[in-house]
Amino acid sequence: MTQAQELAPVAASLVAEGGRLSFLPAMFGRYFMRGEALVYGWLSRLSEDYNGGFWNYYTLTNGGFYMAPATDKALRLVVAGNWFEGELSADAAGIVATLFALGQIAAEIQGTAEADALIDRYYFLRDFAAEHAEAGLIFRAID
Repeated sequence: MTQAQELAPVAASLVAEGGRLSFLPAMFGRYFMRGEALVYGWLSRLSEDYNGGFWNYYTLTNGGFYMAPATDKALRLVVAGNWFEGELSADAAGIVATLFALGQIAAEIQGTAEADALIDRYYFLRDFAAEHAEAGLIFRAID
């Protein structure tokens, strides 16, 4: 990686309709069904405002990814384990849910090459979250 690449901000790109079927297997590997279910499950647990719906998929220029509900509506999140309560955009809430899911699935399959890849993706997404407009809320939610 060049110094210019290291200094460039991490950017997200919406996955086009034609790339959606291959997205989850590419990001979660053979655990893609478990990973998808965990992301949806985490947001369901964290937000009473979330009641399902279509999700957008995003790739990151650093090799990471995330999923976010396709809505303009803000979501109230409550993370009982760290006393966080706050309102986040659907995009930021999706980042939080994806981070929790990546952490959980990596722990479930620890000691495997797949877990190592998911841990890398966790940190790639954290790097992106650090530059997000709602970085403070995201990090308070996952702390």
